[in-house]
Amino acid sequence: MLSLPARTTVVEVAPRDGLQSFHRWVDTDTKVAMVNRLSEVGFPVVEVTNFAHPRVIPHLKDAEEVMERITRRPGIVYRAQAPNPRGAHRAVAAKSQEILGLITASEAYNLKNQNMTLEQGVTAAIETFRIADAAHIPFVLAMGMTMWCAYEGRIPESRVLDLVGKLRNGGIKRYYFAGSLGMEDPRHVSSLFRQTLERFPDVEIGFHVHNLSGNGPANIVAALDAGASFIEGAICGIGGGIMTPTTMGAVGNLASEDVIHLLNEMGVETGVRTDDVVAAAREIAKLLDITPQSYVTAAGTRAEILKSAAKNARSHPV
Repeated sequence: MLSLPARTTVVEVAPRDGLQSFHRWVDTDTKVAMVNRLSEVGFPVVEVTNFAHPRVIPHLKDAEEVMERITRRPGIVYRAQAPNPRGAHRAVAAKSQEILGLITASEAYNLKNQNMTLEQGVTAAIETFRIADAAHIPFVLAMGMTMWCAYEGRIPESRVLDLVGKLRNGGIKRYYFAGSLGMEDPRHVSSLFRQTLERFPDVEIGFHVHNLSGNGPANIVAALDAGASFIEGAICGIGGGIMTPTTMGAVGNLASEDVIHLLNEMGVETGVRTDDVVAAAREIAKLLDITPQSYVTAAGTRAEILKSAAKNARSHPV
């Protein structure tokens, strides 16, 4: 028997994670419109941008302007990523309501993505946290490649537990584990979440979902059953790691509309209506001139399929 929570938080990351690796530059007006549309849907947390150096992530070089121009709705947390202490200072100045730090559990990927060893990454993450904490801004640490890496293969669970221990000793108690490629499986997801929460019961861990293998929905169920406290997706399924092999870029984050649809149908309350997020996905897809990479926009919800079936039955009586 699955043990699922009555309610969970779904974080929307497309404006940052989706656009930073997008196939082209997206202008500032469009970024602002996208964030505002996602706010209308009612996602409790919207990840707006990344305060990385513009040379590293040129697609988000307008981070300050986007943060300044978005319409901030009461009750919604506008999060920004700060991959290093310098970025954290910028995020504080831009009035970010939550700051997302960054480290990966893969030594090879950490060197490619942040030009740091894991030990250097731990030090930088703790320093970034302290900047946010001094400004009284909530902090979450993104821990990427926690289960499988294209350069190292399966990541040992002992390494992730060791990293969490060091980071927790530095004061960090909120994390998300990222299936950064989506090649992990539900058994591994369940084991990692359970072991971490058993060893460190005072920490909070969410799950940032990618879907390269198609296991994303099953991995969500495994994570929630094991104690994950929030789930992260990206509208239309856009985004992915910027230092992954280029052939993987087309399949990245699990679409938020599929996440919401799955959770709502399972009876896990999200506070977001499925019809609202599907409508937003279709509008944002037009805004970005893309096709949504989601099942629910292609096939429809249960209600839409029932309605279509009833219509067809009337049109073609037996």
